[in-house]
Amino acid sequence: MQACENEACFCNQINVMDSAARQKRMALGFLSNWVSRLAGIVIQLVQVPVFLHFWSVPLYGEWIAINAIPAYLSFSNIGFGTVAGNEMTMLMGRDDKAGALRVFQSCWWLISLVCAATMLVFGAALFALPASFWNGFHSLSVADARWILFALAMAVLFGQLEQLLGSVYTCVGRYPYGTFVKSILSLCAFAAMMVPVVLGRGPRAAADVFAVANIVGTIILGLMTRKDIPWIKFGWRHASWSEIRRLTRPAFAFMAFPIGNALNLQGTVLAVSYALGPVAVVTFATARTISRTALQMVQMVNLTFWPELGAAFGASNMDLVRTLHRRACQAALLIALVLIAIMMTVGPWFLVHWTSHKVPPSTELLLLLMVSVLLYAGWSTSSTLLQSTNRHHTLAAYYLFGTGVTVVVTFFAARYAGLNAAAASLILSELIMNTYVLPASLRVAHDTWEGFVAAMFRYPQSLRPAELLRRLRQTPELPGDRGEIEI
Repeated sequence: MQACENEACFCNQINVMDSAARQKRMALGFLSNWVSRLAGIVIQLVQVPVFLHFWSVPLYGEWIAINAIPAYLSFSNIGFGTVAGNEMTMLMGRDDKAGALRVFQSCWWLISLVCAATMLVFGAALFALPASFWNGFHSLSVADARWILFALAMAVLFGQLEQLLGSVYTCVGRYPYGTFVKSILSLCAFAAMMVPVVLGRGPRAAADVFAVANIVGTIILGLMTRKDIPWIKFGWRHASWSEIRRLTRPAFAFMAFPIGNALNLQGTVLAVSYALGPVAVVTFATARTISRTALQMVQMVNLTFWPELGAAFGASNMDLVRTLHRRACQAALLIALVLIAIMMTVGPWFLVHWTSHKVPPSTELLLLLMVSVLLYAGWSTSSTLLQSTNRHHTLAAYYLFGTGVTVVVTFFAARYAGLNAAAASLILSELIMNTYVLPASLRVAHDTWEGFVAAMFRYPQSLRPAELLRRLRQTPELPGDRGEIEI
C-alpha cells in the first residue's frame, strides 16, 4: 500500500514538472514569436527610408516589382516543410527518434531536389526570355534585372531548407530557440543587404549580398542543428520514398492555405477596386490593416500552441490535447475581445492621424471588420489542432471554398450596397469555417460541446488571483482533478 502511494506521489511530481516545463516553453514560444514579428516590423520600417535615401524613386519602384516575383517560389516545397515538422513533432511525442530521422532525411532530399530543379528551370526561363519582356524596366538594365531575379530566387529557395531545419528544433520542444535563431538570421541577412545600399551600390550588389547571406544563414542553422541535436544526421541512409508518398497528400493540402490567404487578402481588395474604384480601396484597405492587428495576436497564440498540440497528440495524451485546445481557444477569444475593444476606441482616431486626414474614419466599417476578426479567432485557433496533426485535408477544401465564395460576394456586395456591405461579406468565409472547424476539432480531441463551452468561462486555477497570491506565499500544491490538467 505504501509503495502504491509513493508511486502515485512520484507520478504526480513528474506531472507537475512536465506542466512547469510546458508552461515555460509556451511562455518563451510566445516571446520568440513576438521577436519574429518585431524583426519583420523592423525590416519593413527601416528598408523604405534607406532605399529611398540612397536610390531614386523609379529605381526603388522597380526593385519592389522585381522582389514580388521570387516570392511565388516559396510554393516549391509543396508544403513538405510544414508537414514534415508536424510529423516529426508527433513522432518525438512518443520518443520515436528513428521515425523522426526518417522523415527528416526523406523531406530534406526531396525539398533539396525540388528546389534545385526549380532553380534550373527558373534560371533557364529568365535567360531565355527575349529582351522585349523587360521593356517595363528603365532604371535597371536587362542583364541586371535577370541576375537580380536569379539571386533573389536563390535566397527564397534556401529559405525552404531553413523551414525544415527549424522544424527539428520544434520536434524536440526547443521551438522558442529555433524561432529566435531564424529571426536573428533574417535580421542579419537584411542588415547585410543594407551595406551595399548605404555604400552607394545598386540593386544587383544588394541582391547578391542578400542571396549569399541567406545561403550562409542556412549553412549556419544546419551546423547548429547538427551540434544541438546529435541524432539528426544529414544523409540519405534513412530516407524513404514510401515516407514521401505517405506525406504527399497532407503536403499538397497545405498548399490551399497560401492560396486561400491570397484570395482573402488580395482577392477581396481587387473585388472592391473593380466595384467601387481606387478611393474606396484605400478606405477599405487601411481600415482592414488596423483590424488585422488583433488578428496578428491571435496568430501568435496559434503558433505558440501548435507544437505542443502535435507532441501531445503524438504521445496519445488526449487529456492534454483536450486541455491545450480549450486553453488556446480561450486565450485567442480573450485577446481578440480585448483588442477589438481597444481598436474600436482608438481605431478611428488613429486612422485619421495615420493617413494624415486623407482617409475618413468609419466606425461602422471598422466594427464589421472586427466582427470578422472575432469569428476568425474562433475557428483559426481551433484549426491549429487539425493542422498540427496533419488532419487538415477537409479544412483546406473548406478554406478554399469559403475564401473563393467570399471574393465573389464581396464584389457584388460592394457594387450594389457599398463599402460597408463589402466589409460585412468578409464574415461569410469566417462563418463557413466555424461550421466545420469546431466540430471537427472536438472530434479529434475527444471533447464535447458542453465541456468545451464550459471551459471557455473557466480559467486555470494557476491563473486565478487567489492562487497566484498563494503561490507567492508557499509551495504550490499538486493540481487537482477538474476534468482538465494544468498546462
